Amino acid sequence: MKVLVPVKRVIDYNVKVRVKADQSGVDLANVKMSMNPFDEIAVEEAVRLKEKGKATEVVAVSIGPAQAGETIRTALAMGADRGILVKTDQTVEPLAVAKILRAIVDEEKPGLVITGKQAIDDDANQVGQMLAALLSWPQGTFAHSMELGEAGAKITREIDGGLQTVEVKLPAVMTTDLRLNEPRYASLPNIMKAKKKPIDVKSAESLGVDIAPRLTVLKVTEPAKRQAGVKLESAAELVSKLKNEAGVI
Repeated sequence: MKVLVPVKRVIDYNVKVRVKADQSGVDLANVKMSMNPFDEIAVEEAVRLKEKGKATEVVAVSIGPAQAGETIRTALAMGADRGILVKTDQTVEPLAVAKILRAIVDEEKPGLVITGKQAIDDDANQVGQMLAALLSWPQGTFAHSMELGEAGAKITREIDGGLQTVEVKLPAVMTTDLRLNEPRYASLPNIMKAKKKPIDVKSAESLGVDIAPRLTVLKVTEPAKRQAGVKLESAAELVSKLKNEAGVI
């Protein structure tokens, strides 16, 4: 079985995000970029399936500029077999991403698509669900654990009330949550091997997908700075402030 794993190039989670002076977007100049953490978990899960003999090939897909090839190389160093880069310099919205992935799925015929539940740059949490809908495939989102069988998978999901287990028939789409696994560090030998693994470069046009934006960003602003707290002398004073100043009781 072939496993397809979409990976996204985002600002590294350790970097403090800065808004451009004209508030038109986020400043990406001279900023460290890396693979979306949820997608790292997806790659790790796919590689583990291959190591267990339940997957025959892991294909990493990224949509973005030429530098997104570095993100694919990271996935290849973790254990993916080959990569596909859909090259574009413009921002691609979730629906267009899902349509591109559907076109790649039609070409590659994977038995399972594993993707991160969301990207940490836009936090949209839409691509996996949209892709499943476009393909008319079953989906298991926010995966906490997975047991893969010959014809289906048992996926335990993280929900507000705890954990929920669902069974899906293959082919299917699964999105990963934080506690599914802990991604491995790529070793130096694997990083060197990844340089020789193939990356096929495509365009959205060649896949027949229109990526023209449907949304217009009017303004991007930083969150309001957190105000300093105050120390109170008694519980009665706390109740008074909650009642008279905050108006919450």
